[in-house]
Amino acid sequence: MELAPQYLVIGNVTKDLVADGSFRLGGTATYAALTAARLGLRTAVLTSCEAELTPLANEPSVCVQRVSSASTTTFENIYSGWSRRQFIRSEAAMLKPEHLPVAWRHTPIVHLGPIAHECDPALAQALQSDLLGITPQGWLRMWDGDGLVYPNPYACAPELVRSADVVVLSMEDLGNDRAALAHYARLARLLVLTLGPDGAMLIQQGRETRVPAFDVPEADPTGAGDVFAAAFMIRYHETGDALVAATFANCVASFVIESVGPANVPTREQVQKRLAHGALRT
Repeated sequence: MELAPQYLVIGNVTKDLVADGSFRLGGTATYAALTAARLGLRTAVLTSCEAELTPLANEPSVCVQRVSSASTTTFENIYSGWSRRQFIRSEAAMLKPEHLPVAWRHTPIVHLGPIAHECDPALAQALQSDLLGITPQGWLRMWDGDGLVYPNPYACAPELVRSADVVVLSMEDLGNDRAALAHYARLARLLVLTLGPDGAMLIQQGRETRVPAFDVPEADPTGAGDVFAAAFMIRYHETGDALVAATFANCVASFVIESVGPANVPTREQVQKRLAHGALRT
């Protein structure tokens, strides 16, 4: 990448297993990077996976720095509507400050997006960004000996939450623990709660604002929260207006749930058309 990135996402790409034994490339890093690239930003990814995998190979505008690993983080997701049972089948390497290219340490928008504890919290202090966003789901989960993932809702360090300009999470990340939500709302400068088909809620200085979702047919919700988070951070950085950013992010995410996998992440032109003409859920 000749020019420094405008958006950097740090987190491990995943293999998301499907019923026939094959896999789709997934993880916050995948969906968020695709979102940023298709919205027109120079995009970079710090991730870890096995050498045989070439993440985001079909997106030449995305620069990938890969930390070598014997395996790729692998998940199996079993959905029932917007809820899921999730199993982790393998893990890739940790991501640490020393893995960052020097030119990336001053990226305007930085997104820490762990999916299985792989982001060293020290990364937050190693970066000098205009906007630091975190999607802490990967710090808020544990798994048993069978790989069944379950919530660990208070596991994200308070100092990490305080350091972020934006925190984006869901009630599923918190195991539907309302007290945990209140805990992080007190710590965060701006907390954005994704609500699936009900859109999102902004929580800032004790004020709650609901932002409705766009009314589209639902095929697969995988990745929608990651796409929302990336789109929100980008638009919030552009406008400084959380409500505008949340409406924009809901619109971007609406394209993803209409199909399976990340192929339907939209361009900014597609988003602008739906913002102008799309219908909101009531």
